[in-house]
Order: sequence, then structure tokens, then C-alpha cells
Amino acid sequence: MAGNLLAAPPRTILVVVTRRIGDVLLATPLVRTLKHAWPAAAVDVLVFAGTEGVLGRNRDLRAVLTVPERGSLGEQWALVRRIRRRYDLALSTLPGDRPTLYAWLAGRTRVGAAAPGPKHAWKRALLTHAVPFDDRETHAVAQNLALARPLGIAPQAEVAASWSAEDERAVAAALPFEALGTRYAVLHLYPKFRYKQWTAAGWTELAQWLAGEGLWIVLTGSGAPDETEYVAQVAREFPAGTVNLAGRLSFPQAACLITRAAVYVGPDTGTTHLAAATGTPTIALFGPSSPVRWGPWPRGYDDTASPFGLRGSRTVNNVTLLQGAHARGCVPCLREGCERHVASRSDCLEEMPAARVIDAVRKVLARVDVSERAARG
Repeated sequence: MAGNLLAAPPRTILVVVTRRIGDVLLATPLVRTLKHAWPAAAVDVLVFAGTEGVLGRNRDLRAVLTVPERGSLGEQWALVRRIRRRYDLALSTLPGDRPTLYAWLAGRTRVGAAAPGPKHAWKRALLTHAVPFDDRETHAVAQNLALARPLGIAPQAEVAASWSAEDERAVAAALPFEALGTRYAVLHLYPKFRYKQWTAAGWTELAQWLAGEGLWIVLTGSGAPDETEYVAQVAREFPAGTVNLAGRLSFPQAACLITRAAVYVGPDTGTTHLAAATGTPTIALFGPSSPVRWGPWPRGYDDTASPFGLRGSRTVNNVTLLQGAHARGCVPCLREGCERHVASRSDCLEEMPAARVIDAVRKVLARVDVSERAARG
């Protein structure tokens, strides 16, 4: 059944998510919603080059289109020729100039997020239906799913984490132990931006505690040179036997690795969102960022309200969000660290004690052990 804006079910759909990896991953519930409503439709996604890997095994998609974040005029023109009026329906998850223009160019019917005010009136005019954009009180998943409302289709609030048998074989080959039946923890040390980073000393203390509890330690990370260098440097202080897979796994392979882990610990980054989506117990370390907007979406959570409040730590389903604290009461400041730039420190994370993270992991592992004993009867 077509929604209020459509005379017939769409045969082709484009979803525009030209931003960061986490934004792309958190748009997968919208993709699932569209595919669930119209199984015969071909759904494509347009993303910035370099972020497409997180959609590598997504079975809801026909194709993933890419455009350089800072592409040349020729590259932009090539994209225009490729998408111009090729889709029955185009949706933009972002209120910016470029994503709105891409949706307008691509779709005969256009639905998009839109900012209020006269300054943005021209973008709202390009859309068949504009959905108010709220980046303060609404989680990114819920904001994306709001685009389905004017189409008259039911939301499917599940972030997609997918992998193949080939990915399973790659993970098995990378590990020095058998993943099934082995207790291991996955740690993701490095966020894209410095202001979201925990301390090397904290990670080292956590790793030593995990090893003392009999868990293998596996490190994940992208292949970016600064990230692999940082992870290698910090890992020198980790217990013997630590497995460093930074730069060696694709996103689908990382999902496969994490889903079999006893616990995952990471900062506010795309891999932490991926971990939450797998259902693995996930400890997310948050500082300046808004948990309301960016808290990892727990597996099985289907409420329209954000799973996390603006202030305070909380466990929802498989996700424990640990928020940093500071004497000034400024957490979260919703800014890029104490110095207001992406390379800044964040005192709320710098001062988060390892004992607090270890206590959260201990509680998670205790719950897992109880569940396993119950399952064995």
C-alpha cells in the first residue's frame, strides 16, 4: 500500500546520507523500513566515499552510490547524470544544502529533513514533504524514521549489522583461538576525533583486569595511519597475547567478530554503534556528545523516545552508556571538547577512572554468566 504522498508503491528509492560512518549506519533502520513496506522496490543509498563499508553486506540494498566529500565539479556532474530523476522516491536524512539538492535531483517525490526559518525556506520548497529536523531532543535513529511517517509506513527500529560466510572465515583466520566457545573482549581504543578519546592508561588498566579474568583481548580499528599507530603504541603496554586487528577487518568482519565477544568497550564512534546493533554487551564511553542524540541504539529497542537521557549513565538492553563527569557540571557540553575543536582534550573523559569502567564490565560479565548458566539448565 502506498503512503499519502505516493499514488502507487515506489519501484525505486534513494536514501541520501552524505555524512559520517555513524550517520550512515544509523540510517539503516530507515532503509529496513522502506524495504519492509515495499519488498519489490530497489533501494539505493548515496553516501560520501569512504563511509560505504558499513553497508557492505546490507541485504536491503540494491546499490550503494558514493560521492567525494570534497569532489570536483566533474565528479559532481557525473553524479547528477547518474541520479537525475531516476527514482520514484528520494529521501534526505540531513537538512544540509547538498543532501537536499541530491534528493531533489533524484526523486520524483522527495521527503527530507529540514531546518526551520526563512534562511532554509528554499530547501523546504525543493521537497514534496519536509520533516522538521531536531538534533537536540531526538535520537538520530528516530529522526531518520520520522521520514517514513508521511509515507504511511510502519517504522522498523533495527540498526543493521550484517556479514557473510566469507567474513566469518576471514575472522576465524585472523584469530589465534576458536571464537566460538572462547571468552574474549573487543576493545576499540580510537575514535575519529581526539575529543571523544579515553586515556591510554585507562585502556591499559582495563586490559590487565580483563586478562586477569581469563579473557582474550582483541583490538579493532580502521586502517588510517594515525589510528593504527596509536593502537599499536598503546597495545605495547597490554598483556601478552593481545590480538591487534586494527586495520585488518572490514565493517562486516568487525560485526562478525564483535557478535561473538563476551563484551565490547569503545568510545563514541561508528564501531560502538555497530557493536550495539549486534546485541553484544556494549560499554560506550561518552563525554561531550549528547547521549540523547548519539547514544548507541540497543538491540531490540523499539521505542520512539531516545534510549538515553542527556545526563547520567544508564543500561538499556545490551548497551551500558557511561558518561564522564566533571566538577563544573558541564557534561555533556555538546561541544568539541574543552578547547572547542576536534583535536581537543575532554576533561570528563580524561578523568574517567578505569575502576569505573571495570566495574561496568564486571556487572555485564556477571549477567552474561548467569544467562549462560540458565541456558544450560
